[in-house]
Amino acid sequence: MKAKDIIALFEGFAPVAIQESWDNSGLMVGDVSMEVHKILLGLDFTEQLVEEAIDFGANMIITHHPLIFKGVKKIGTDTYIERIITKLIKNDILAYSMHTNIDKVPKGVSGLMADRIGLVNQEILESDIQAAIGMGIVGNLETPLNAGDFIKMIKEKFSVKCIKSSLLIPQKIERVALCGGSGSSLISSAINSGAQVYISGDISYHNFFCEKNFMILDIGHYESEVEVLDLMMNIILKKMPNFVVRKSEINNNPIYYH
Repeated sequence: MKAKDIIALFEGFAPVAIQESWDNSGLMVGDVSMEVHKILLGLDFTEQLVEEAIDFGANMIITHHPLIFKGVKKIGTDTYIERIITKLIKNDILAYSMHTNIDKVPKGVSGLMADRIGLVNQEILESDIQAAIGMGIVGNLETPLNAGDFIKMIKEKFSVKCIKSSLLIPQKIERVALCGGSGSSLISSAINSGAQVYISGDISYHNFFCEKNFMILDIGHYESEVEVLDLMMNIILKKMPNFVVRKSEINNNPIYYH
């Protein structure tokens, strides 16, 4: 199948046109008219991911985070980005990314998080002008939980051993806001939504000084987004059930806990 036809499947689910203005979702490297034989999915572009694709025989890599954010002035071997681009070109591997476009659709990254913890009556937390898309999700728990039990549930659902939290609130948690990835910018929207807790990643120190009866959980950037690889795989297999596609078998979370 041609790369452009595979890309059309993804953009039918989350069009590149809806990405944030600062983002660089879409084609990174390669010719969209090429025939694709195997696809490797990963959260981030790393040199190890490209080596895995070569070993697997994949000639298309699809990631969540883009390889190229800022301008690349040369393609050499001095930086890991240069080395990745060089290796992709030498091995005729197409590179494509779905970032904030798949964040912004309701059944995208944040929607997956909301479904994982069983939120009902889900709404977009911060809508675009097009009300059907936007960043984050807010919804309700079917059964309210106290803060301690809620944190225990989050650890289990997201398979994390360590969570950064603000001061635990005394009342039961019923309404929850969340955003996959780096979500500090949505804290005010979470408060205004009536949520008692906001879940995201990359929350900076001063944001943990919370308003009364409101708390923040930082479960990690990688941990909040990694499920998107299953979604990407399902987008392909729903239309092409026999296509050869797999998730990376390498843990490329750059953060380690000791």
